[in-house]
Amino acid sequence: MAALKGLGAPLGTIQDSPSALRERTIASWNQIIEPVIVAWEGEAVEIELQLPAHRAQGSIECSLRLESGDVSRWAVELGEMSSAGTVSIEGNLYLRRRLPMPAALPWGYHHLSLEAPAWSAGSMVISAPLKAYTPPQWEHGGLWGMFLPLYALHSQRSWGAGDFTDFEALIGWAGRLGATAVATLPLMASFLDEPFAPSPYAPASRLLWNELFIDVPRVPEMSRCPEARALMASPQFREEVQALRTSSLVDYRKQMSLKRKVLEILSNSLSDATSDRYREFRLFVQSHPRLQDYARFRATGERFGSPWPAWPSPLRDGVIKQGDYSEAAARYHEYVQWVAHQQLGSVKAKASDSGPGLLLDLPIGVHPDSYDVWRERSTFVTDISAGAPPDPFFRKGQNWGFPPLHPERIRQQGYGYFVECLRHVLSQSRFLRLDHVMGLHRLFWVPRGMEPKEGIYVRYPAEELYAILALESHRHQTVIIGEDLGTVPPYVRPAMARHKVQRTAVLQFNLSADPSRAIAAICRDSLASLNTHDTPTFSGYWHGLDFQDRRDLALLNEREAQQEYSWREAMKEALASFLRRRGLLKDAASDEYAILRACLAFLSSGPGRILLINLEDLWLEKHPQNVPGTVDERPNWRRKAQHPFEVFSQMPGVLDALREVDSLRS
Repeated sequence: MAALKGLGAPLGTIQDSPSALRERTIASWNQIIEPVIVAWEGEAVEIELQLPAHRAQGSIECSLRLESGDVSRWAVELGEMSSAGTVSIEGNLYLRRRLPMPAALPWGYHHLSLEAPAWSAGSMVISAPLKAYTPPQWEHGGLWGMFLPLYALHSQRSWGAGDFTDFEALIGWAGRLGATAVATLPLMASFLDEPFAPSPYAPASRLLWNELFIDVPRVPEMSRCPEARALMASPQFREEVQALRTSSLVDYRKQMSLKRKVLEILSNSLSDATSDRYREFRLFVQSHPRLQDYARFRATGERFGSPWPAWPSPLRDGVIKQGDYSEAAARYHEYVQWVAHQQLGSVKAKASDSGPGLLLDLPIGVHPDSYDVWRERSTFVTDISAGAPPDPFFRKGQNWGFPPLHPERIRQQGYGYFVECLRHVLSQSRFLRLDHVMGLHRLFWVPRGMEPKEGIYVRYPAEELYAILALESHRHQTVIIGEDLGTVPPYVRPAMARHKVQRTAVLQFNLSADPSRAIAAICRDSLASLNTHDTPTFSGYWHGLDFQDRRDLALLNEREAQQEYSWREAMKEALASFLRRRGLLKDAASDEYAILRACLAFLSSGPGRILLINLEDLWLEKHPQNVPGTVDERPNWRRKAQHPFEVFSQMPGVLDALREVDSLRS
């Protein structure tokens, strides 16, 4: 009932179901044409029309406006169209007719318009490649990369968390070692004041970047702004930066506060309308109308000190006028997006020069108080949260806390928001990880006030979403990787294979206590890894710290924890035996580092097209970056790498492991 209400069904009580179903049936039959049509590989398709019998006469004037602006027009007699059958609904006869479309459509988003004497209709036609982009050298395999969250990648020069300059340094180092990709967690804009939500998977927008990662001293205005330089040189400021550097956890509030003090001064200093930098800034803002709207949204939130659902109307309803916000605050948000865009562009250029491509991550949702939900209100179902049902890994299920997209309204709106999100992240990516790729097919909805175990699956128009994904991946020449972990329906992976979306193969989930098959087969079209940001590190898993933690969190009882421990010990023995038989582990070797290197050697020699290495595994980090199902109970998304970049990039064990991987992949 709650899910149906979220979809817009006119239901007050269960007794309203028959009338609501009748209304739905009639509305679906009165829809002459589907709002979206897919033409795979540009081939000719026949579009099915459904018309009341009394309207199925005369001629139809057809107009197809291509994305390029070119228009094709033709006419067809209804009586000459081939029939797809008839049906009677409550005594009313409906006819189905097939309308042929022109062949050899160019790839793109086109618009079909139909005009008849008694009706008119239209649809978006997506002409797309069947398969997502793969580079020419793809079939040779041997690709590998390294992973570290950017906030965890810190250096002796950054302010207590990684920044875009640290990212460039990592990419240059990875390139010299032969890596093909450098991966990190989502880099989207976040709420780092009020509301406070540092999780990269609950962004303030999927359409803007996170200004936390700006390297402030590198901003060009710094050299011409004595006020900013004086602030940064002050003893108190330097002490605060040093405290951030020495902390083992990222203090998002403090770090963003320090960066903002300087960036506000720099944004105010950019006032000379005759300077090239000022003109470049204004041109950037004018060419990104979404940015102006976002900046006013953030400035309004800062004025009220509360998320948008608590704002007065009409601000809450999406209408912000001049005077409703601080112009200086809005200019700050425009400025930092411009600087972030430039610095991330420099990272991408460094990747192109050094060899490794950026493997970026598109989260499946946004924070409920985000700009995206505020501006695209009708696109989201705001009384519902997406999540996952109970499974062996998460016994209580998961409530991710963000509103899902409405599966019908996104079609009616031509998928504009989805396309914009994709284009934003694809503009900087050579590889893109899609968080929870099952969401292309269905999402688990948890109505407000209910537990995850009480949720329900809602289906999405998967083929249309795959068409957009394939089209945009070719336009940006980006490989698409789907995160297909968790509860996966049997139709998902065949669809991924059909559309050349790479799977995710995680060694931890492929292990068995049976010595004869200790590691399950790895799919060729996959990104292989030992673990993910949501699982234990290799060392943590080896020592069973994950189920000890789950027991402490009451996610496992004592009996279940003991069963987990017994299975884990048997699995470790089976894995060691398996690796010895493969010649990857010396007979006497059984310590965790030897097992780690043997597992990496196994994956390096395996069929997975890409191998991704969590750098923290190479120095046997025991603590994970995130413990799913927890918020304040664990320092999720805050833990820095144990070593700064200058140290781990010179560690013999790290270098030896990566060189061996490169040799085996080559």
